[in-house]
Amino acid sequence: MPRQAYTPKGAIVSLWRSRASEVLVPGPAGTGKTRGILEKVHLYLMNHPGSRGLIVRKTRASMTESVLVTFETAVVGGSEANINNQSRRSRWAYEYANGSVLVVGGLDNPDRIMSTEYDIVAAFEATELSEHDWELLTTRLRNSAGPYHQAIADCNPSAPTHWLRRRADRGQMAVFDSRHRDNPMLWDEAAGDWTEKGRAYIARLSTLTGHRRARLLEGRWAAAEGLVYPEFDPTVHVLKAMPPGWESWRRIRSIDFGFIHPFVCQWWAVDGDGRMYLYRELYHSKRTVADHARQIVAMSAGETYLATVTDHDAEDRATLASAGIQTIAANKDHRTGRDAVHGRLRVQADGRPRLYVLDGCTVETDMDLYHAKRPTSTLAEFDAYCYPPGQDGKAAKEEPIKANDDGLDALRYAVMHFDGPKASHGAWVGTVGQAGTLAQSPRGWA
Repeated sequence: MPRQAYTPKGAIVSLWRSRASEVLVPGPAGTGKTRGILEKVHLYLMNHPGSRGLIVRKTRASMTESVLVTFETAVVGGSEANINNQSRRSRWAYEYANGSVLVVGGLDNPDRIMSTEYDIVAAFEATELSEHDWELLTTRLRNSAGPYHQAIADCNPSAPTHWLRRRADRGQMAVFDSRHRDNPMLWDEAAGDWTEKGRAYIARLSTLTGHRRARLLEGRWAAAEGLVYPEFDPTVHVLKAMPPGWESWRRIRSIDFGFIHPFVCQWWAVDGDGRMYLYRELYHSKRTVADHARQIVAMSAGETYLATVTDHDAEDRATLASAGIQTIAANKDHRTGRDAVHGRLRVQADGRPRLYVLDGCTVETDMDLYHAKRPTSTLAEFDAYCYPPGQDGKAAKEEPIKANDDGLDALRYAVMHFDGPKASHGAWVGTVGQAGTLAQSPRGWA
């Protein structure tokens, strides 16, 4: 596979010249950040024999059809780095003829990547990381084959309060802002005009509204106006690990059906004080309910549930039932449900909320949603689910915009199952056996 010609532009020129220990390359979608960063990492490894690099995202699975595609198809050739000894999905490293190695990893399985040392690290979609994740990565910059160590973060802008922005504002990171004109696929520098692909891409981004337009088209760190759940705070509600003993807690599943919009299945555990923990999630579009049902049965093996609460579609519920998944219809009162979620998100007198999300609980990344710049998890929806603007430009808090809410609908069903005015507290319990069948028996809340 021949290497594609590349000339750095704009922010990437500054990145290539920089030896700062920490670098942030923010910019709207499609500016060529990923390609430029990968080119720098590749050249570093080529120029410094025996050096070690790491490219990483929040989850390893999300690397396969994003970062690794760019690296293999655009950056390297077979003569420069060994790309033929493993499939892209299972690859853990690229080996160079000069003894350099580029490790591929995800922070959902940190043991492998944290057990060694590197000269250069690049974290993509870094807004998905916590500051703790980032600082752990920087502690691994202890290899000594290259002339300097560097950790590079790539991201689309997020809220002005995001830890990346704050870290940069404190002077801890060099910042090189990328723009669409940095990408020669979109901007013809000689002609001083957009390419055909560039015009189409900018037109597509121009259809975005609100904070998503500001971030993905204009490249601004913009707060989301009119968030439905402003109480949600990743530093409060997102856990790195489940509490000890959680395996014995009561559990339910909640499901929101979808095909073009994602199908969402959530697995919830409830502690002795009634706090809810989202510990596993299936969030994927363009698969049949039958396909999802098989996956749910497999992932639920050995677990017991008080209930599986779902949207009301009779045909989809029947499909689940045919796979052995008996369901109860969710309480879909939107206003009461939102109020119940607000109550669980608020920090209580004991200093804790009543709802948590396990970091990395989504079992795979839907790459169609990812490339469409849509949320790929319930966690991502909290910053995208908004009320429409009113006539004065402020949010009109009547009914939220019906978008970016599939996971939050499933979350609302789960909360209403416990907190709604007619909460059933689980009419069924099911255990998935070795054969993948679901045996049900009546059981009350106990």
